[in-house]
Amino acid sequence: MTKILWTIFLINSFIYADKVIPISVTEFKTDGKTINLKGQEFIVISVRERGSDGRFYAVDRDGIVWWSGAITSGADDFKTPSGIYTAKYKKRYHMSGENPSNDGVNNMDFSIFFTNRGHALHKGSTDWMSHGCIHIDPKEIETIYKWAYPGMKIIITKESYMPFARKDLVRFNIK
Repeated sequence: MTKILWTIFLINSFIYADKVIPISVTEFKTDGKTINLKGQEFIVISVRERGSDGRFYAVDRDGIVWWSGAITSGADDFKTPSGIYTAKYKKRYHMSGENPSNDGVNNMDFSIFFTNRGHALHKGSTDWMSHGCIHIDPKEIETIYKWAYPGMKIIITKESYMPFARKDLVRFNIK
């Protein structure tokens, strides 16, 4: 029973962190704990708010940021939750049940779901805010979708990650 309670505590502590602060390429401080993802592949989302980047960052097992691009996140009434999440599943074609497209066209293609409430990284315009998901530019999402897998960590922060990514992005000529 104690093991089950401890597992539930760990899962919940990752899901609803109020603040996630990057402290290195692979380390993040949240709720007084430091989480180190060294040796793991993960995606960092720095949501578009005051002091953050409005970008995604793909980090490989060696702690190298190998891809980055613009994102938009939740509008004021639909804030994207901060936290350290685990990708739950991927779905190539998807229509939002809560906010379906009027024209009947799938509006959440290349979805990587990371909460039980339907939050996902997905193809979308980076010119307008979302209903809580992360919009990734259509030119970028397919690469990230193919690379990501269920179980991969997805970090959502309201802080800037660029100071840790800049040297790698310059090396790969990504702006």
